[in-house]
Formats: sequence, structure tokens, C-alpha cells
Amino acid sequence: MAITRVSNANMMTFGEKLSRFSWALFIPMCVVLLFSVVVLFSAGNGSWQPFALSQLLKICAGMGIFFIVAFSNIKVWIKSAYSIYAVALIMVILVTFIGDVGMGAQRWLSLGGVNIQPSEFIKIALVLALARYFAWQNSVELSQFKNYLIPIFMLLVPFALICAQPDLGTGISLGLITVGMFYIVGANKKWFLIAGILGLLALPVVWYGGMHDYQRARIITFINPEMDARGIGYQINQAKIAFGSGGIIGKGYMNGTQSQQSFLPEKQTDFIFTMFGEEFGFLGAFMLLSIYTFIVIMLFWSAKTCRNRFGQLVCFGFMLNFFVYYFINISMVLGILPTVGVPLPLMSFGGSSLISLLFGFGLCQNAHIHKDQQLSSKGF
Repeated sequence: MAITRVSNANMMTFGEKLSRFSWALFIPMCVVLLFSVVVLFSAGNGSWQPFALSQLLKICAGMGIFFIVAFSNIKVWIKSAYSIYAVALIMVILVTFIGDVGMGAQRWLSLGGVNIQPSEFIKIALVLALARYFAWQNSVELSQFKNYLIPIFMLLVPFALICAQPDLGTGISLGLITVGMFYIVGANKKWFLIAGILGLLALPVVWYGGMHDYQRARIITFINPEMDARGIGYQINQAKIAFGSGGIIGKGYMNGTQSQQSFLPEKQTDFIFTMFGEEFGFLGAFMLLSIYTFIVIMLFWSAKTCRNRFGQLVCFGFMLNFFVYYFINISMVLGILPTVGVPLPLMSFGGSSLISLLFGFGLCQNAHIHKDQQLSSKGF
């Protein structure tokens, strides 16, 4: 009788949905959000302005979206997956023509006085659309390359537009997420080998014809940070100094010299992890990394225990998105990867990244709540 109730999402009461809510995923997410407000308060030199209060308001708005998405009918997101992708893609296209320029890049749309970065939303929209596309394909269909042409097109259009903004970090993230989802659904392994070879052959073309001078300079400086220590290499050198000076236990809350004296650029956004490490040390950084890893594990668990394919792919896709987010950011600020504009998920100051991530977490909670529901492609 219980299975009968689960089989129809419309028959599930709010109490039944709440009983299936994943607190193991929700609580660590909230802890990171709390860390964000605490660190941004410090970034404002012990003031709620200009970062902490704004971030807190964005968190409240994002949590409203999270709960609405989490407790809604999963069929709503199946039916609207392509529409959401189309809207996000249109916004990315509009950036090319009417987007606002900031810090040398054209990445933002100004809507009613609010700046929106569509490239953050297209990552979640792409995961949702790919999950919808692959959810009801059988093993025979998934073994045929022609059935991957539409998903490749769904990737390449926003990828090209975003890289032209330029936003290479987000473009790389989109590519990694899509490749990961192809692997999850069972694409032929030889296709990855062929794609890798073609990618290596294309590197000279990308280097000389597809990259801006400052992007090439960042890669060269990544190889030799001391070459331009006061120019391109300034950010990463200051980040290393800040993180290293934190030692084991850190310099203490609001006592970081590099961050509080403004030696550390973009301490509230891309380099917030180094500020966290300077103030809370290796132990604090390790704790934050452990929470991120636990979130990834819980997303993986939600995907593995979901009985419907759509929910599985949504959780797997968002897990890839979240992992790529924090892996690239932390690797970048520690000098393991070249500097690219990728925020630290749930921590960095900014509305578009935060809202899109909370929307994604809401989708995963929705999939977890409906994990025992068998979905039919009929009517979708």
C-alpha cells in the first residue's frame, strides 16, 4: 500500500515528502552557507556592509527557491526541463548583445537594476535538459552516436558563447559536466579517446586563435609565477602567501594580514578560500573540504538510491557540477591550476552562483523525495 502512495507524486502529502527529505544533504549545505556569511563579515572588516548582509538576503531568497523546488511535483521539472534550458540559453545569447561589461568581460545582464550572470544558470539548466533527454533512452539507443548529437549541440552553443564573453572557467565546467554525464549514461569509451586526441590536436589552434592575450599570460604565469610577480602573477602569489601564513590553526577570525590589509585581491569572491585558510588555518580548510566531500558523497548516494532514471541523472549531473566548481576554484587559488574565474560554491559573494546552486540542490532534494517513484515517458 505504501508503494502505491509513492507511485503517484500527486498523492504524497507534505508530511510524507518531509519524511523523505534528506537532512544529511541539507545540514552540511547550511553549514557552508553559514561559513559564507561569517567570512564575508570578516571581508567587510567586521561590518555587515558591503558583503555579509547582501549575501544573507540572497541566501534567504535562494532558500525560498530551494524549498519550493524540493517539495514540488517532480513531473513539473521533467516537463519544463527543455523550457528552462531554452530560457537560460536565450539569456546567455542576450549577454552577447546587451550584456554589461565588468573586469574586462561581458558576462552580466541587468534586469530591473539586478545584475544576473546567465552562465551560472545554464550549468544547472544543461544538467536538467540532459537528464530529461537521456532518462528514457535504452541501451541500444545509448550505444548509437547519432543520439548524442543533440546533447553535443546543447553543449556547444552555450560553450562557444560563454568562452567568447570571455569566461573560460565556466566553459570548461560545462564541458566537464557534459562529458561526465555522457560517461554516466554509458557512452562508448572509444568516443572519449577520439575526443581526447582531437582535443590535443586542436590545442595549437586554441592557443593562437581562440585565447586572449591575458589568458595565455595566465597559463604562462601558472608555469612560472615569479615571472610577473607584480602583474598577472600577483593574485596567485598573494593567495599562496595568505593561505600559507595561516599555518595549522590560522591567525584568528578577522586577523588575517593579507586579507584584512587588502593584499589579497577578490577575497570575497574567487579567492575566499585563501582568506578562510588564513584565518582558520589548515584545520579549518580541511574541515571545509571535508564538508564539500561529504556533500558530494550524499549527492552520489541520492543518485544511487533513486529508482527513476531522471532523478538519478539530475543528482549525478549536479554532483559533477558541484565537484567541478570547488575542485577548480581550490586548485586555482592554491596554484595547482591556472587562474580562471570560478567561484567557490555556496561561499563566494554573488547572487547568480548562489541562487543557481540552491536551485540545483532543490532539484536533488526533489529527486531524493521521489526516489521510489516509477516515472513513465508517456505524457512528457
